[in-house]
Amino acid sequence: MPRKKKTDVEASKPKVSKELEGLNIKVNTFGEIKTNYDIDKINEFLNKTVDDKKLRDRDDLSDSK
Repeated sequence: MPRKKKTDVEASKPKVSKELEGLNIKVNTFGEIKTNYDIDKINEFLNKTVDDKKLRDRDDLSDSK
């Protein structure tokens, strides 16, 4: 089986949710994360879709799911 060329690996895009279509995240040389989306929009999406095991059984949090 031939080895994949570097351009083939770079050209493939990861699968993302339709809500985050077009999301682009880069890390610059200083280690700073640069995105083209507002961080609040990303956090809102994660709060809706990801179950946090540590917060699952807490009674003092409102269950918005």
